[in-house]
Amino acid sequence: MSTLNENHIQRIFDKLDEDGDGLVSLDEVKELLDKIGACTGLDELQSLVGKTSLNFIDFLFFYEAMVKKNNEEKIKEDNNIIDNSLEDDLVEAFKVFDLNGDGFISCEELQKVLSRLGLWDEKEGSDCKNMIHMYDTNLDGVLDFEEFKSMMLVSNS
Repeated sequence: MSTLNENHIQRIFDKLDEDGDGLVSLDEVKELLDKIGACTGLDELQSLVGKTSLNFIDFLFFYEAMVKKNNEEKIKEDNNIIDNSLEDDLVEAFKVFDLNGDGFISCEELQKVLSRLGLWDEKEGSDCKNMIHMYDTNLDGVLDFEEFKSMMLVSNS
């Protein structure tokens, strides 16, 4: 929902205020919301607004509240897209390390992948076990996806 300036909102209000009494009924507001695809029930609208009609100032506050709510929902939606994309990337990364496809990353698998990437130093062989142990919350000696995800998210912070 794009934001409108006060003059545009006044014009919308005036169009809705057909009898010119300076008030817009919730039925008229509901009709407008339905037209723009923001359908809501009349009872829900009344409980939200707390009145049966709105003067221009009330209408202006209502509009600003709708824009704010829409922006918050958009931010949540954008964050979910980012979260889903990150999750997909982590699943793919997990598959790279889970060489045998059993759903776990063992010390050996971690070492092989790190070696292939040129990130493994033979002198520091115990680091692999320490890395796994640090994020192995259930202490089974391997990393499942959730443990791997925790490790990667901590590393990226």
